[in-house]
Order: sequence, then structure tokens, then C-alpha cells
Amino acid sequence: MADIDAPRGTGTPPVDALRAAENGTTPPPGPPAFDGEHPPSADLVSDCVHCGFCLTTCPTYVLWGEEMDSPRGRIHLIGQGLSGEPLSDSMVTHFDRCLGCMACVTACPSGVRYDRLIEDTRAQVERRHQRGPRDRALRAAIFALFPYPRRLRLLRGPLRAYRMTGLKKLVDRSGLLHRLAPALATLDSLAPPVRAVPRPPARVHARGPRRALVGMLTGCVQSAFFPDVNAATVRVLAAEGCEVLIPPGQGCCGALSLHNGRRAEAQRFARKLIDTFEETGMDYFVVNAAGCGSSLKEYDDLLADDPHYADRAAAFTAKVRDLSELLVELGPVARRHPLPMSVAYHDACHLGHAQGVRAQPRALLAGIPGLAVRPIREAEICCGSAGVWNVLNPAPAAELGDRKAEAVLATGAELLVTANPGCLMQVAAAVRRKGGSIALAHTAQVLDASIRGLGTEALMPAQPPS
Repeated sequence: MADIDAPRGTGTPPVDALRAAENGTTPPPGPPAFDGEHPPSADLVSDCVHCGFCLTTCPTYVLWGEEMDSPRGRIHLIGQGLSGEPLSDSMVTHFDRCLGCMACVTACPSGVRYDRLIEDTRAQVERRHQRGPRDRALRAAIFALFPYPRRLRLLRGPLRAYRMTGLKKLVDRSGLLHRLAPALATLDSLAPPVRAVPRPPARVHARGPRRALVGMLTGCVQSAFFPDVNAATVRVLAAEGCEVLIPPGQGCCGALSLHNGRRAEAQRFARKLIDTFEETGMDYFVVNAAGCGSSLKEYDDLLADDPHYADRAAAFTAKVRDLSELLVELGPVARRHPLPMSVAYHDACHLGHAQGVRAQPRALLAGIPGLAVRPIREAEICCGSAGVWNVLNPAPAAELGDRKAEAVLATGAELLVTANPGCLMQVAAAVRRKGGSIALAHTAQVLDASIRGLGTEALMPAQPPS
């Protein structure tokens, strides 16, 4: 199958279609699934030996037990597309159902790059498949809003009024929103309390001798709805001897677009972010959102075909670090004060599976006196957030969220710690549905509370009303 893979950037049809023409046989009806613009690699498809180790870690297979909704099933469908099969509605449905959590990449003993396969496949789907009107409208609304921090911040006022006037409680009691607009109901349930936190200045000096000059991504959802996480991140970096650069004009990193097949859009965001930071002289570029970090570390691949940005993207990618990676790499200098409490640490999929960053957050938590970390069962199974997957697929996302909430609550921990805004919102909503109670915090907030000596009270506010 290796010779099926057409050169990138060409319009060459699949080899099987050419052979069919030569032999006088009839190719499958309709155009082939993939064209020559970054098709999924046949070599990567052939790496899959269909052993099944991925099955128990795949959220959709765990939910439904359907082979075509497993990684190896989707790889089989990709292989069919490379052989000239058309991109049918059924094929697209199975690709769309993938959360992109990459648990299969961790589990695969053969090292299959499913992440590359599904990313290239989704880009083909977005360019070549005609979705239904309702799906198109929903996706258009999502991508007109979520990658734009300023637009998200404009929602804060109406959202606060919606809750304070009691309208939300009325809507919840009626149940109409869940019946008529499940995607909107999901957004309503996920929205966190609106926090009034001042934006950090463009430059924050290190406390004590400067050890590194660090650029920082403020993010989209993170900056609009979790500004306290960004503020804690800046304080921790400064306490550990980092001078932090936060240009106010920075925008989206492109992660949401890239993970959903909108490759050209992701490239535009990537170029703008590189332009914003590359002249700062930064030693590192720090990210505190797992989904963003995984995409930033792929800028070299995303812009590999761009002669003006390929080398610049590679240089940028080499500086990208998750917050926990950088702090472990530098080593601690700020004193940690005790936090006598139990926490459950949840591996965000794009941190643990996509980036392979698991030991560093746990090492940072272990360095806090009095803090006890408890394991979560089925830790490899996604919580169901997966960017905007929970908005596009509200019912199965809620099932996965409830499953994760049960596992988290079963730990008996006082606090759930994770490193992704989507996970924080998804698990919080699921815990409320289950009638449970647990405080939630980002890793940066736990470190900040310890370094500043704030005590456990800073991390244990009353569970906000739904």
C-alpha cells in the first residue's frame, strides 16, 4: 500500500483508480475519499497490525463496542479511502466520532501514528465532504466564536446577567433547552462562573535573579473564563525566576482549528502567533492549556510547506514547553508551604497522551508538603471534553463526563487537579449532574497557593451554583 500515498501538494489520484483505468475495470462510484493535498499516509496505515490493544482505551469503543468506532476500525476506513473508496456519510460519521484523545497512541505497541492519520483525514473531510445544513451552521458558529478571545470576553456580561436574574434556573427547570437545542444546553452547563481578574501586564519581572525569559500564551477560553489560572501561572513563573512576556495582541494558537480539520485556518493563527513572539528574544514559550500545547508543538509540521515560515516554525516549536515541563526543567527555587489535603490528578488527554507529559505535574505536586495525590481509575479514558467534541456530540460526551465524575468522586479527594480548561468545565458539569461535590483547580493554582502560603482555603471555595 505504500505506493498509494501521493506526493503532498499534488492533485494525483489514488493509484488504485489509475490501475482500474488501465485494466478496464470500474472504480468505486464517486470521487475517491482523498486528494493529493496532505492525504493520510498509506505507510502509517500499514503500521497498524490490528492487535486490539487500543480498544480498551478508546472512549467511543468503550461506549458502543463498535469496531468502526475504534482506532483500528477508523484506520481500516482510511485504508479504504486510500484505495479509492468515496468519502461516504457513514465513513465521515466514524471519523467525526473520534475524540482525538490519542489514548490509542499511548496504548499502541507498534507505535502507530494515529494522531497524524486522523489529523490529515479530518482536513480532507473538511475540504471534500458536504455536511448537512444544521451541522454546518453549528460548526460555523463555533469557529466564529471560540478561537477569538475578545468575542468570548463579550459573552461574560450577558452570561453573568443570565445567572443573576434567575433566568438560568428557570430554563433548567423547564428542560426545554435540552430537548430543543442540546448543543446550546451543553454550552450552558459547561460555562464556568465569571471571574473578575485583572489582566496581567505585558511584562512581569522575575522575583530574584532572572533564570529565563519566557513568552506566555494566554489562550482563548483560558483568558476569557479562567483568567485566575493565567494570573496564577504568571505568579508561579515569576517566583521561580522567570521574566514573563505577555503581548496583549496575541490571538488563538490554532489548536481548535487544527484538531477539527481546518488546517488553513490553523496555519493563519500559527503565523500570527509566531510573528507576535519571535522577536521577543524569549528562551521558552510556556503554555498552561494541554490542547494548545499539543498543537504548538506541531507548528513545525503544520507550516513545513510554507517557505517563509518553515524554519521559523521549527525554531518556535523547539521553545514550546508546558508549564510543568519548564518548572521541572528549571528546578524549584521558591519555597513550598504545606497544603495538607488530598487531591486527585487528572491527566488531560492532550498533555498525557499527545505530549507525553505525565511525570512532571506529579513531581510538582509531590514537592508540596502535606499534599497527597490519589489515583483515578480508568485514568486513560477521556472525560468527553475534547475541544468542542462535547458540543458537537452532547449525549455521548455527557456519558463520558459522568463516567469520569464517578471515578473522580470515588477517590474521596478534596480537590481535582488538571491542566486544561475544557477538562475543568467538563468534569465540573458532570459532578453537578451526579450531585457530588469536589473543588477543582489547575496545577498552576495549587503551586501558587503553596508558594504564597495561602493554605488550603484558597483552593476550597464552595461549589458554585449551577
